[in-house]
Amino acid sequence: MPAPQPAASDPLESTPTAPAAAGIFPPPCFQAQQVSMRDLIDTGLMVHEFDYAAVGAGLGSFVWVDLLRLCGARLNQIVAIGMEPQPYARYKRLCQNSQIPPHERLRSNSDSCPDNIWGLPSYAFRESWHDFRQGQIGSALKYLWQVFAEPTLAETYTPRSGNVFASIDREAERIGWAQVFRYGRVLAIRQTNDGRYAIAYSRSTATHREHAFMVSRYLHLATGYPAIQFLPDLQAYREKTGDFKSVVNAYEEHEHVYQKLEQYGGTVLIRGRGIVASRVVQRIYEARKQNPHISLLHLMRSPKPQGNKFGKAQRQVKHHYEFQPFNWPKSCWGGELRAMLEAADPQQRSRLLTDWGGTTTADRRDWQHIVQEGLDQGWYKIAFGEVERVERDGQKGTITYIQEKDFKGKTQLEADFIIDATGLDAKVNANPLLEDLVTHYNLPINALGRLTIANDFELVEMRSSGQGRIYAAGAATLGGAHAAVDSFLGLQYAALAAVDSLVANRAPNLRYLNGLTSLIQWLKWLTNHSPN
Repeated sequence: MPAPQPAASDPLESTPTAPAAAGIFPPPCFQAQQVSMRDLIDTGLMVHEFDYAAVGAGLGSFVWVDLLRLCGARLNQIVAIGMEPQPYARYKRLCQNSQIPPHERLRSNSDSCPDNIWGLPSYAFRESWHDFRQGQIGSALKYLWQVFAEPTLAETYTPRSGNVFASIDREAERIGWAQVFRYGRVLAIRQTNDGRYAIAYSRSTATHREHAFMVSRYLHLATGYPAIQFLPDLQAYREKTGDFKSVVNAYEEHEHVYQKLEQYGGTVLIRGRGIVASRVVQRIYEARKQNPHISLLHLMRSPKPQGNKFGKAQRQVKHHYEFQPFNWPKSCWGGELRAMLEAADPQQRSRLLTDWGGTTTADRRDWQHIVQEGLDQGWYKIAFGEVERVERDGQKGTITYIQEKDFKGKTQLEADFIIDATGLDAKVNANPLLEDLVTHYNLPINALGRLTIANDFELVEMRSSGQGRIYAAGAATLGGAHAAVDSFLGLQYAALAAVDSLVANRAPNLRYLNGLTSLIQWLKWLTNHSPN
């Protein structure tokens, strides 16, 4: 990560009246329900004031800032606080670690464009146009056919990760993201006595210690996934043995596993059967081209004879993988299921999300071919059972002790490496910032352990008397009025709902993005001109 640069001078920056405060940070005044602005200034630390503040500075923050700019907000009104200047930096690392390099495809729709709220031109059209200009007529027509015929007559189109990141870079430059971004780790958020919100954050580096405050009337929380989810028995193994090489998580950097396999061969045990597990299976298949002496054990808790069913629709299952193009049914984004979830009460929402969700993977023909080939040739095997414990085998390998399903006996699975592909954790208690906010203001948590939000993604309990509003987006809001909250299009939907709410409340300089205004902004996007 590049060394953080000092923040540029802000137009509403307060001048400190005393030397920088020493000792604990956030300061004692942050124990109050409402922090006095005078107390903040008296700390002697810098206090910067903005109309709009985005906490996280990741993709969720980016799409919100992008929409604010399209709706009229000026650069000097907005700040985004985070640890990395590229809004997709952490997401890109997670992609690379889970075997999605730039040339591979994401599990995302053609018109889910975080750089383009209109979704036009879509990623399929852009890729088709690129290939057409390169003389690759066949592939250009293929992408257009996919979006026309998916999913019944053609495999669902999904964009390459490298193309998505390049498009975000273009939009970031167009809207002035570099001027909006501030390096910092947010430690706490409090209401102020003048109806705004104070953000205590650290700008410290390895060689420099510095703290400061941001104060904003409108706040957006998009903190992403705070932690990698790790199965308890594997976590216990690592804590007991200190072995972080044989037992890894798919979202960690673990290229050494494939390098060792390609050089020496061996056995890998995979836990989990979602989209990341499918990526790992593909990577093992590719490694076998370098060394055929590689075998794969896939441990699942239980068989999956049939897919989830809702109404007359039922997901397809093959070899205990449950298939679905995206992580939610497509109408969860903007169709009948979205409206149904918005109208449901909390108990009904939990039931609906259970029926629609679950662990699925994409219905890709190449992945199905790999699994079938592996089963036929014997290098890929599926086992079922509950894990009791994981131990070393005395030869730098592992032994997994499992209680088999539908049998009274127990069995042991030996492997050189274990890869945990069970996902990420977005519960409030996994994020110190959100947990502090929830605890301090006694905010309600939904049935999934996430933030309770209104249909416009507002944390209603945090509304201030001075028209201040806090909105949230991303995985931390799952369980609310929208199912696909951690998708590109879900982040855009959350941003649109929040900004429309701000316009309705007459937030400064904002106007609705519709009609002629929308057309003008789209033309500016098309010609790569600044929004204002």
